[in-house]
Amino acid sequence: MKKLSRLLVTLAAFAAGQACAADVSVAVAANFAAPMQRIAAAFAQDTGHQAVLSFGSTGKFYTQIRNGAPFQVLLAADKDTPARLEQEGLAVSGTRFTYAVGRLVLWSKQPGLVDDKGEVLRHGTFERIAMADPKLAPYGAAAAQTLDKLGLRQSLQPRLVQGESIGQAYQFVATGNAALGFVALSQVMADARITRGSAWVVPAHLHEPIRQDAVVLTTGKDSPAAAALAVYLKSDKAHGIMRAFGYERQAPP
Repeated sequence: MKKLSRLLVTLAAFAAGQACAADVSVAVAANFAAPMQRIAAAFAQDTGHQAVLSFGSTGKFYTQIRNGAPFQVLLAADKDTPARLEQEGLAVSGTRFTYAVGRLVLWSKQPGLVDDKGEVLRHGTFERIAMADPKLAPYGAAAAQTLDKLGLRQSLQPRLVQGESIGQAYQFVATGNAALGFVALSQVMADARITRGSAWVVPAHLHEPIRQDAVVLTTGKDSPAAAALAVYLKSDKAHGIMRAFGYERQAPP
């Protein structure tokens, strides 16, 4: 009888949650597309809420939000954009937090092209190398900082091709329009391993930490689904998914 009572309470709670389920519109940095798709599926299963995802560059999302785009939550590729939106009154004060720390990787779909120390940058005979626009995409800024630290930005400039987002930079390499490129580790990693091609994970000391912050936007201030997603992104389950794609909770030392 006690077991039956507990089951009825659980079912009632589940039904109540489903009845209150809602959609939440989420602007997601392109580098976080793969893990966020898995997190959104788990979020829907666990809460009943549906995260409606849009992917793109953080810089582009900032412009769209300022122009009235109806996103309710932003998952940025940096920490500065959510802070700026909060200062401008376009995000809910106190809801900003770091949901992940990203890693940069030099990647080629061709096995053996990229060595494990990145020496291909100095000695390779490749025609093009891709990166995201440093002015629009934090991963592009990290790539530029890496090349500057290595003293290679000027010599490689004629071979650089830029995408407006890390997603476009990845496409340049994946389609063969560039032999190699700086992309997000999450774009070439699944289940805690790099799945194809060759890669060099850029040492963290070569660029500023890629802290990725989330924030609830003012359009989502009264949305229970937006609040629930913010909580869910801090859960162990969500972070387990993130780790499988190479993200960390804190910047490496």
